[in-house]
Amino acid sequence: MNRPLALASSVAGAVVVALDGTVLTVAQPTLRRDLHASLAQVQWTSTGYLVAVAGLLVFSGRLGDLFGHRRTFAVGMLGFGAASAGIAVAPTVGWVIGLRVVQGVFGALLQPATLGMLRASFPPDRLRTPIAVRTAAIGVAAAAGPVVGGALATSYGWRAVFLLNIAPALVFGVLALVSREDKRPPAGVPLDMPGACLLAAALVCLVHALVTLPAATWSAPAALLAAVAFVRHELRTPAPLLPPDIVLSPAVGGALALLVTASAALNGGLFACVYVLQDGLGLTALHSALLSLPLAVFLIAAAPVSAVLLRRAGARAAVTGATAVLGAGLLVLALAPGEEAFAVGFALVGAGFGTVMVAATHVVVRQAPAEAAGVSGGLQQTAMNLGPVLGVAAATVLTGLGPAWTPMAVLGVAALAALPVCRALPGRPAPADAPAHAPAPAPTHADAHAPAGVTAGRSDTPHTAHGVESSPHARSLGDHEH
Repeated sequence: MNRPLALASSVAGAVVVALDGTVLTVAQPTLRRDLHASLAQVQWTSTGYLVAVAGLLVFSGRLGDLFGHRRTFAVGMLGFGAASAGIAVAPTVGWVIGLRVVQGVFGALLQPATLGMLRASFPPDRLRTPIAVRTAAIGVAAAAGPVVGGALATSYGWRAVFLLNIAPALVFGVLALVSREDKRPPAGVPLDMPGACLLAAALVCLVHALVTLPAATWSAPAALLAAVAFVRHELRTPAPLLPPDIVLSPAVGGALALLVTASAALNGGLFACVYVLQDGLGLTALHSALLSLPLAVFLIAAAPVSAVLLRRAGARAAVTGATAVLGAGLLVLALAPGEEAFAVGFALVGAGFGTVMVAATHVVVRQAPAEAAGVSGGLQQTAMNLGPVLGVAAATVLTGLGPAWTPMAVLGVAALAALPVCRALPGRPAPADAPAHAPAPAPTHADAHAPAGVTAGRSDTPHTAHGVESSPHARSLGDHEH
């Protein structure tokens, strides 16, 4: 797939998924009244989708690595659009829940492929801008979703919000089908089905346990048992679902941990902030939404700035500063005395989270070898799906333990406590005019414990298996982005 089409498809897939979630949230009250559904049933229209997505993201990424990201993206987009059309004509809430689960399955197929296509189409040194464009588009969709969903639900009913997905899913799904695949599936590489089933069981049970907090359910111990069984299986199988050079990379692990932390802090903080604004200050829902607009504006603006920061300062410095800004923004929201302070807090949260998302995603995608781009994309998407669930669950529990601002303060401190993790990320990239034959620096104590091909916290250099870049763009690794 050529680069412009890969970027356009990646953006379209990410936007469709982002819009789907935000417009449904606004339309849920109308759906409940129209279908005479209970509150628990309406909640499962979101929970069912989330459970399906969380359990299948990594497995779907592996499918893309083996059979082509274009193919998995095409199947995912077309299936997502078909499920959306089915929901739009669903006669009962049971049908809506079932079709949302189906939609989640196809969403899990297309989401890792949106990053896998970028990794396969762009040289590692040119990934910053595509990832920034994708992130900015997600920010626009997240900001526009509630407005678009509210307008459609008010004028045409809740069914209209699902019609938004059909046209872009059909167009980009067909384009992906007819375009040329840049890679061929590797011959003789087995698919680790036992590992995929164990990981899916662990993630599904974990999500179920989080969404049912503070109640204790069977899913928490089941998630732990499935996770232990998965780790044991991965250590013994000759062809693990998660390649060791990814899961043992300090940079990838640190980036994933920061994505979970940042998305948990953002979503949990906003969940609590809504009640402070509406119940504490007495603002209307519209007034609250307008007051939070700086978050969306600064999140979108942070994307292109992040690409520049990555190039000039490196991932470690960019994410360290952004995480500090995110934590400070949540503390400002927790202590805000009036509307002006809330606007400042929202701006800080948006700028911090937008930068963390771009920079950490860049590390996850770039550090992985091209043949494992789908798995790395699946891990990134899993982190971005687990973080919000964890954050909202934490905010729900914390709300009953103190004043209304307690969740924002605790989550802000949690974000700041994650700052030491940033040291695992790559540092400042080498200058463009550095000689190619420059001697390598002496290994450090940290390097001695890093897996083969990974230099802990050294430079923004792509991780490659056995020190060899196997993507079709290997000759472009010395290029620098302009």
